[in-house]
Amino acid sequence: MGHSDERITAPRTGLLSERVVESSPDSATLEQDRGPFTSYRRVLRRDGDHWEERTDYRLEIPWFGWLFAIPVRRWIGRRSPERRLWWAPPEALDQRQILVLGLLAAASMTSAFVNTIFTQTVAFAADDFGVGNTGIGVAGSIVRAGILITIPLAVAADRIGRRRVITVVAWAAPLITALGALAPSFGWLVASQAIGRPLGLALDFLIAVVAVEEMPRGSRAYAIALLAMASGLGAGFAVGALPLTDLGDGGWRLVYLVTLIWLVVAVDIARRLPETRRFSREHTVAPPLDRRRFIPLGVIAIGVNLFVAPASFFQNRYLDEIRDLSGSSIALFTLTTSTPAALGLVVGGQLADRRGRRGLIALTLPVATAGIWTSFSVGGSAMWASAFAGGFLGGIAYPALAVYRAELFPTGNRGRAAGLLTVLALLGGIGGLLAAGTLLDSGWSYARVMGLLTVGQLVVVHVVWRHLPETARRDLDDLNPVDALSPPASTR
Repeated sequence: MGHSDERITAPRTGLLSERVVESSPDSATLEQDRGPFTSYRRVLRRDGDHWEERTDYRLEIPWFGWLFAIPVRRWIGRRSPERRLWWAPPEALDQRQILVLGLLAAASMTSAFVNTIFTQTVAFAADDFGVGNTGIGVAGSIVRAGILITIPLAVAADRIGRRRVITVVAWAAPLITALGALAPSFGWLVASQAIGRPLGLALDFLIAVVAVEEMPRGSRAYAIALLAMASGLGAGFAVGALPLTDLGDGGWRLVYLVTLIWLVVAVDIARRLPETRRFSREHTVAPPLDRRRFIPLGVIAIGVNLFVAPASFFQNRYLDEIRDLSGSSIALFTLTTSTPAALGLVVGGQLADRRGRRGLIALTLPVATAGIWTSFSVGGSAMWASAFAGGFLGGIAYPALAVYRAELFPTGNRGRAAGLLTVLALLGGIGGLLAAGTLLDSGWSYARVMGLLTVGQLVVVHVVWRHLPETARRDLDDLNPVDALSPPASTR
């Protein structure tokens, strides 16, 4: 490959930074200073008026290496020191951080699968056991109430470590959820999922805690965005397993058996996931929960889900009853309007780290909410376009909102805070579902109901702008002075 003299530089991008280890008028050798490669060496030699370049590298990304193999190879071949990579983290990750992020992404798929499976199969199981709509509604409430068992797990993660609790939950969640395949009655199925699903939720918020503690300050929102995409893939696996229900009245049991494939992830986590550096150093154990931060975040958790939960839950019913779409048309609508949300996560993770959280939320969340509300108010192409825009902008806002939950609390109660906020988010969703269902049954239109629930989103924007600090590119010790007083290392 030919290059000019300007190529003998040590470029710094979101992928890596290099250092020159050998240099002469006719050659140069560069190695990785900071970056994801387990081995990396770039050699340039002068050939007349041009330079010949050879790069040898090894990149190990658990579970998702195949996804980055081609982009990395293309960057190696066409790199430019000034070129910004849209898919790379804003601040370079090292080998350990790449390992942790890959394992957390795999665990996110486990969590999403476990959290999705009951919702996707409950109707089939109810038909098999002869249970009606009332029984289904009660079952859904009982399974959601199981969220209370996540609180002891959150406290344990703050006291004995993130790794130990995540490892236990990564095993227990799929094992207990898979017991649904053996349920002798509908009540036993509900009981198993009232334990399994909350374990999946506990895994989800502990994953976010580890991500925030391990990632560099300039790439925390980026990591949350990638984990959200992996979570969507796990939920997609649960939906993809539904054709097994067509094999007979008990076909839904096979979907629960599929849950056991996630034990492979549990094995890998047990083998390779390290304890976070931040927990491993000396820190204040169980400091008082900062109410000035927890209360605003609690309001945000409730406000967001007050609108998002009913909007997603009643969407298919609205498309069927009001817009008279067929099943295949509804599936196409969901695919068309949900895919942009995944793209929005990529954009949102980058912008939240580079430009800041508060302004991004203030700009995108109201417009995203307006788009979703409009999709419940109009038909035709306007409905599709507004849902598309709402999903995309909502995806952009998500990383900035989600990363706050772990950034604003010290190591000693970060897990507890994340668990309590998850409970509040679930309560907000339940409140939104109950309000929407009651108002719709009383004769309110979908547009009027969703318009009323958008108040929650407006409150969220106000709280973020007035009561939360800007956290982008700030060290966790700076955000949490209690941690800053702790020694930088520990033998724990």
